[in-house]
This record gives sequence, structure tokens and C-alpha cells, in this order.
Amino acid sequence: MGSKIYVGGLPYSTTEQQLSDLFAVHGAVTSARIITDKFTGQSRGFGFVEMSGDSEAQAAINALNGTQFGGRTLTVNEARPQEPRTGGGGGGRGMGGGRH
Repeated sequence: MGSKIYVGGLPYSTTEQQLSDLFAVHGAVTSARIITDKFTGQSRGFGFVEMSGDSEAQAAINALNGTQFGGRTLTVNEARPQEPRTGGGGGGRGMGGGRH
């Protein structure tokens, strides 16, 4: 069990401080991050919390998963490692276009 926790179902108005405070009841929080849309800056409704110990992280998961926060039901579980992103990018149009 890692100490990084995924938190889904967050109200869009939740701040990183509120997220940290929510988890601090269960142990020492080393970081709390709300994920935002890169274009609008608006919350995407989920985030990640890192706690100092595995037992604290597990206690927080057990206590908070399925609970209500700001009128929404939280999904709280161990964060999975980020998948490597593949490809993406522009199309393959060549630099043609001149007359021969």
C-alpha cells in the first residue's frame, strides 16, 4: 500500500487546503493537489493526497471512501501509478504544395 491516495467526486469548489484538512484528521498530510483543466483552470472534481505513512493512508481510505463531502459522494482509494502517455501529436501532412 502506497501513501498516495486518489480522491474522486470532489465538489468543484474544493480547495487544496480543504482537501488537506479533510485528510489531516487521519494523519500527517505531506501534499494535497486538486487536478484542474489545463485550459480553463477549473477543478476536474478529483485530486491526490499524499500521507506520511501507509497505515495513515489506509485509515483515511477506510474512513472517507463513500462518505459525503460538500453534497457529493467521495471515492477514495490507493492511487495507481500513472500510465505512460503514448504518441499524440499532429497529423502527417508533408511539406508539398509546389508545382513541378
